[in-house]
Amino acid sequence: MRRPPDPRLALLAAALAPGAGHVLIGRAGRGLGFAFFTLLLGWLSTKIAPDDASFLGRHAAGAFVWALSLPDAYRAAALDRRAARHP
Repeated sequence: MRRPPDPRLALLAAALAPGAGHVLIGRAGRGLGFAFFTLLLGWLSTKIAPDDASFLGRHAAGAFVWALSLPDAYRAAALDRRAARHP
Protein backbone atom coordinates (compact mmCIF):
# COMPACT_ATOMS: atom_id res chain seq x y z
CA MET A 1 0.00 0.00 0.00
CA ARG A 2 1.42 3.36 -0.95
CA ARG A 3 1.72 6.13 1.60
CA PRO A 4 -0.89 8.90 1.20
CA PRO A 5 0.48 12.27 0.05
CA ASP A 6 1.00 15.15 2.43
CA PRO A 7 -2.23 17.14 2.92
CA ARG A 8 -0.37 20.37 2.16
CA LEU A 9 0.61 18.96 -1.24
CA ALA A 10 -3.03 18.10 -1.92
CA LEU A 11 -4.00 21.64 -0.91
CA LEU A 12 -1.37 23.13 -3.22
CA ALA A 13 -2.53 20.97 -6.14
CA ALA A 14 -6.16 21.94 -5.45
CA ALA A 15 -5.18 25.61 -5.38
CA LEU A 16 -3.43 25.34 -8.75
CA ALA A 17 -6.23 23.54 -10.58
CA PRO A 18 -9.77 22.72 -9.49
CA GLY A 19 -10.02 19.04 -8.57
CA ALA A 20 -6.30 18.33 -8.87
CA GLY A 21 -5.89 17.78 -5.13
CA HIS A 22 -8.59 15.14 -5.13
CA VAL A 23 -7.09 13.39 -8.16
CA LEU A 24 -3.69 13.41 -6.41
CA ILE A 25 -5.07 11.58 -3.36
CA GLY A 26 -6.91 9.00 -5.44
CA ARG A 27 -10.42 10.46 -5.48
CA ALA A 28 -10.55 11.18 -9.20
CA GLY A 29 -14.34 11.11 -9.46
CA ARG A 30 -14.74 13.73 -6.76
CA GLY A 31 -11.96 15.83 -8.27
CA LEU A 32 -13.46 15.70 -11.74
CA GLY A 33 -16.83 16.64 -10.25
CA PHE A 34 -15.33 19.72 -8.61
CA ALA A 35 -13.54 20.64 -11.85
CA PHE A 36 -16.70 20.18 -13.92
CA PHE A 37 -18.91 22.27 -11.63
CA THR A 38 -16.23 24.95 -11.24
CA LEU A 39 -16.11 25.37 -15.01
CA LEU A 40 -19.85 25.04 -15.52
CA LEU A 41 -20.88 27.48 -12.82
CA GLY A 42 -18.05 29.85 -13.72
CA TRP A 43 -19.33 29.93 -17.30
CA LEU A 44 -22.94 30.26 -16.17
CA SER A 45 -22.18 33.18 -13.88
CA THR A 46 -20.51 35.03 -16.80
CA LYS A 47 -23.86 34.89 -18.57
CA ILE A 48 -25.72 36.32 -15.57
CA ALA A 49 -23.22 38.90 -14.28
CA PRO A 50 -23.46 42.53 -15.41
CA ASP A 51 -20.98 43.77 -18.02
CA ASP A 52 -19.19 46.07 -15.58
CA ALA A 53 -18.47 43.30 -13.04
CA SER A 54 -14.87 42.43 -12.18
CA PHE A 55 -13.27 39.17 -13.30
CA LEU A 56 -14.03 37.56 -9.95
CA GLY A 57 -17.55 38.93 -10.02
CA ARG A 58 -18.17 37.47 -13.46
CA HIS A 59 -16.92 34.04 -12.37
CA ALA A 60 -18.19 34.10 -8.78
CA ALA A 61 -20.11 30.82 -8.82
CA GLY A 62 -17.13 28.91 -10.19
CA ALA A 63 -14.80 30.57 -7.70
CA PHE A 64 -17.15 29.54 -4.91
CA VAL A 65 -17.06 25.85 -5.91
CA TRP A 66 -13.27 26.02 -6.32
CA ALA A 67 -12.96 27.58 -2.84
CA LEU A 68 -15.08 24.76 -1.39
CA SER A 69 -12.78 22.18 -2.97
CA LEU A 70 -9.67 23.49 -1.18
CA PRO A 71 -10.51 22.51 2.41
CA ASP A 72 -12.22 19.36 1.16
CA ALA A 73 -9.04 18.12 -0.54
CA TYR A 74 -6.93 18.99 2.50
CA ARG A 75 -9.33 17.28 4.90
CA ALA A 76 -9.58 14.12 2.79
CA ALA A 77 -5.79 13.89 2.50
CA ALA A 78 -5.36 14.43 6.24
CA LEU A 79 -7.92 11.71 7.02
CA ASP A 80 -6.20 9.30 4.62
CA ARG A 81 -2.82 10.01 6.20
CA ARG A 82 -4.19 9.56 9.72
CA ALA A 83 -5.84 6.25 8.73
CA ALA A 84 -2.56 5.02 7.22
CA ARG A 85 -0.67 5.79 10.43
CA HIS A 86 -3.23 4.16 12.73
CA PRO A 87 -4.76 1.16 10.96
